[in-house]
Amino acid sequence: MTGLEKGREAYENIKIPEALEQRVEQSVCRLRIKRKAQERRQRRVRRVIGMAAIFAATMTVAVNTSEAFAMEARKLPVIGELVRIMTIRSYERTEKEMQVKVEVPGVDLGENDNGLSNIVNEQIERMTSQYEAEALLRAEEYKEAFLATGGTEEEWAQHDIRVKVWYEIKSQTKDTLSFAVKGTESWTSAYAQTRYYNLDLKTNTFLTLEDLLGEDYAAIANEQIKAQIEERTNTGSVFLSTAEGGFTGIGEDTVFYINEKGNPVVVFEKYTIAPGSMGEVEFEIKK
Repeated sequence: MTGLEKGREAYENIKIPEALEQRVEQSVCRLRIKRKAQERRQRRVRRVIGMAAIFAATMTVAVNTSEAFAMEARKLPVIGELVRIMTIRSYERTEKEMQVKVEVPGVDLGENDNGLSNIVNEQIERMTSQYEAEALLRAEEYKEAFLATGGTEEEWAQHDIRVKVWYEIKSQTKDTLSFAVKGTESWTSAYAQTRYYNLDLKTNTFLTLEDLLGEDYAAIANEQIKAQIEERTNTGSVFLSTAEGGFTGIGEDTVFYINEKGNPVVVFEKYTIAPGSMGEVEFEIKK
């Protein structure tokens, strides 16, 4: 018998301890349960997104064909002579005892549009539809857990679960437009979502920090952010250290909006550079 054959025979004759075998079976069982739960969740997400899309399409037709909407459209804010930001879809509904309020914006860049408005509007539509669907699913799972741990339907009704999607114009001039699309859930702040859009209306392109601050945008922003962190720390604010994953510098993908002064405001999501109690953290970068 060769050494390889002896090794194979020895391996095959190893007796697995009974306790270990039970642990392996338990792990396999847990894995199967987890996979089935993930599959159920994915099916439910797809179903809810599909229902939200159908409802959105119905509401869009209703809004855009109504006389009231036609009258309101004349009052929509116009930036410059051609650019317009508007509410293209707005509705409220009740879904399984949960209140949903959605206000979806869209941009119209006028005759000189090079396709940017379509890109922006499609991104907003995807974000709002998906956020609404996932928020409803999270609330539904929260209800299941609440009832499974002893809560009653009467107690659940007092939670007044609300899902809200809306937009907020940060600044607008004849040359730039900056706005945010937000999603929140009344029962948790962990899944709040904000997406910022900063548009150059002269060239119909997305604005970057480099466009606003120049080639040395990273150095300029980093210096001001570090100074503001130090100043706020001295007045009682708490930030994570570098070792804890705190601020180390900005990059090309750093999120920002433009304020009324025309300055970029860098935004860090909750938990990224400070404890969750600080929420989103903003830093105005002066040009």
